[in-house]
Amino acid sequence: MTSDQATKADVEAVEAYYWSAGRIAGLPERAHVHQFNPNAVRHMRSLGDLAGLGDMGVHLVRIEPGGDTTEHHFHGQDEEFLFILSGKGEATIGETVIVVGPGDFLGFPKNSPAHSMHVPEDATEDLVYLMGGTRSPIDVCTYPRAGLRMYRIDGEKEYVELADLNKV
Repeated sequence: MTSDQATKADVEAVEAYYWSAGRIAGLPERAHVHQFNPNAVRHMRSLGDLAGLGDMGVHLVRIEPGGDTTEHHFHGQDEEFLFILSGKGEATIGETVIVVGPGDFLGFPKNSPAHSMHVPEDATEDLVYLMGGTRSPIDVCTYPRAGLRMYRIDGEKEYVELADLNKV
């Protein structure tokens, strides 16, 4: 079938499932401030939501110089990845800091070491990366430096201070 023979359904499918670079660039960014780190402001375009992905999040993220990507954390049920597109950042995995840049990939299975990134204040450009991960119905996310644990159950989030937890 040639493009001249495309049906209305084909055209609608392309509109729903294909996002060109130009179309993505035209999307407005949404600023998301992390609930436990006010210095972590992610300027995001949520690509997975646009495509109707329910079990996986995929986001194009931009972090300005001096900013953090998140609070240092790890997930008990969700898995996540980051692929650096442009700029440079400092990734902390556990307590080890490494410099990351274009073409670098970070992948974190459930219960991996705590991780986060920071863009140095003197960086000459924003850090831009593709971020994705699973969206389990239940996730337990631990923020060791903040002393917090967050529980997400079917979209509802609650947190507790680690010091208040007791073993059963």
